Amino acid sequence: MTIILFDDSSRNGLLPLTFTRPVAALRIGILTIAEKWQRRLKSDYSFLTEDYLKEKFPPKISDSNLFINGSVCPDDGLIEAIDKLSEGEALVNQGTLLAVKLKGSDAGSFDYQRTDHYKAIEYSREVTRINFPENIFSLNDAELRKDFDLITAGRVSAPLSNTNILLGEDIFIEEGVEADCSTFNTKSGPIYLGKNSQVWEGCHIRGSFALCNDSQIKMGAKIYGMTTIGPFSRVGGEINNSVLLGYSSKGHEGYLGNAVLGEWCNIGADSNNSNLKNNYAEVRLWDYEKENFRRTGLQFCGLIMADHAKCAINTMFNTGTVIGVSANIFGSGFPRNFIPDFAWGGPQGLAVYALSKMFETAEKVYERRNQHFNDVEKRLLSAVFDLTSKHRKF
Repeated sequence: MTIILFDDSSRNGLLPLTFTRPVAALRIGILTIAEKWQRRLKSDYSFLTEDYLKEKFPPKISDSNLFINGSVCPDDGLIEAIDKLSEGEALVNQGTLLAVKLKGSDAGSFDYQRTDHYKAIEYSREVTRINFPENIFSLNDAELRKDFDLITAGRVSAPLSNTNILLGEDIFIEEGVEADCSTFNTKSGPIYLGKNSQVWEGCHIRGSFALCNDSQIKMGAKIYGMTTIGPFSRVGGEINNSVLLGYSSKGHEGYLGNAVLGEWCNIGADSNNSNLKNNYAEVRLWDYEKENFRRTGLQFCGLIMADHAKCAINTMFNTGTVIGVSANIFGSGFPRNFIPDFAWGGPQGLAVYALSKMFETAEKVYERRNQHFNDVEKRLLSAVFDLTSKHRKF
């Protein structure tokens, strides 16, 4: 059985994070949504997403296929219900297609909006679904705990150096981890240290927390719970209830809270984001589909930063700021609450960040992590540049 994780209407609500990836490639907890399904169903996966993303994320159809909604996080109840599906049967929750089993000859006509094509089976239990960027940090604690149990079940942790202070026992350490002279408090949630990750001296970390493989926490960092640092990232300063998808850096002093950072992002030294308005009012976020600001229902909501976005030293982000793909922010004062994709500048004004210049920077950034910025990435980003042009009326 081949897993095919499809994008539905939730993709539009998750922009700008989903300009550069399918929904199921988003990380929440320790794993991406796709990796959660792969581990639970013990099967390979591919994606069914926008045409311009298919070169990097191609769908793979087989004789027997399980289409799964990429915005839905698995749990035991869902796995049990999906296992019972026969070909042509679909699992539905309040009108939303969760999963359908199809033979290869029927897979080409799959349409997530046409649930009437299949024999619908209503799933009445609560479903964890990612519809908006703020859901990623809001639901991160619950997903981190589920992933921790999934990853560590039946396994033995590597030892923690006795130079550290450990409060509680809910910690798991993969091979190759280096951690010394730091404190780990698991009383309020588990702590997971991924393969070849590093925690430098003098760090204070509270669970729930995940440091994914090959990432580093710099000296003296203060990291509060409900936080995930994705693979090949480097962080420092103060971080609370935030998710870095991977390959990103917030390496210096400054506060990051109730935030989501995509891949290949960089936060300059002493930069801060506000996560609470001065009047304690509900936070609104820019919504690409509505082309306006949307109410989140949250009092605490900080920064949403898409892939390849960067900010200079001492940048100050207002509560509920959305930064588009490949935006580059600098200058004194508070930038706008929405910085369009491929924007260059800050409070003093914005200009278009030319693709050729952006590609030059990306090539250097990829080299620093021994990656190759190839033509596939260039074509993908060129498509995003064209798709987002209407927002750049500078």
